[in-house]
Amino acid sequence: MKIIKLIPGLLLISTIVFIIPSCGDDEDEVFLPKPKGYPRIDFPEKSYRLFDSVCPYKFEIPTYAYIDNDRHKGADPCWINVNFPKYNAQIHLSYKSVTNNLDTFLNDSRDFAIKHQIKATGLDETIIIRDSAKVFGLVYDISGNTASNIQFYLTDSTRHFMRGALYFNVAPNIDSLKVVVDYIRKDIVHLIKTFNWKN
Repeated sequence: MKIIKLIPGLLLISTIVFIIPSCGDDEDEVFLPKPKGYPRIDFPEKSYRLFDSVCPYKFEIPTYAYIDNDRHKGADPCWINVNFPKYNAQIHLSYKSVTNNLDTFLNDSRDFAIKHQIKATGLDETIIIRDSAKVFGLVYDISGNTASNIQFYLTDSTRHFMRGALYFNVAPNIDSLKVVVDYIRKDIVHLIKTFNWKN
C-alpha cells in the first residue's frame, strides 16, 4: 500500500529531474553543422612575358601560363589556348581576318555570351578603346554558374578580329571558382592592355 502511494510522487520527481536540465536561457550554445568549405588557394605573384608568333597579333601572358594551338576540329591556324594548368582553366582565343564581315563576328560574339545567360545571374559589359594601338572591343562578365564567366573580343575594325573566352575544365560552381575567376580576370585585362596587331 505504501509503495502504491509513493509512485505518483516518484513520477513527479523524475519528471522534474528530466525537465529542469533541458530548460536553458538564450545564451546557451547552439551547435550547427559546419558549412561546406573549399581549400585555400595560394596565388603566385603576377609577372608576365611576351607571346609572339607568326600570327598577326602579340600580347603578354602570365609566367604561370603556357600557350598551345587549338586542336579542335575546324580550328584555324591562329586559334590558340592560354592554359592555366594549376587552375584547370583555359582562355580560348580565336582569330579571324576581317573581309566585309565584321558585323557577323560581332553578332556571333554577342550570341556566344548571351547563350550563357540561361544559367547566369547577370551580364556586365566593359568597352575597350585603345586608339593608339587600334584595339577596340568589349568584355562580357557573366556571373553565376555558367560554363564561361568571361568572354571578350578585340578588333581593329578593318582587318583583324580576335574572340576570347575563359573556361574551366570542371563543373561550374561559382562559389568555389569565384576567387580564381577574379584572379585570371586580371590576366585577361593585362592581355588586352598589352595586345597589339602586327602589320
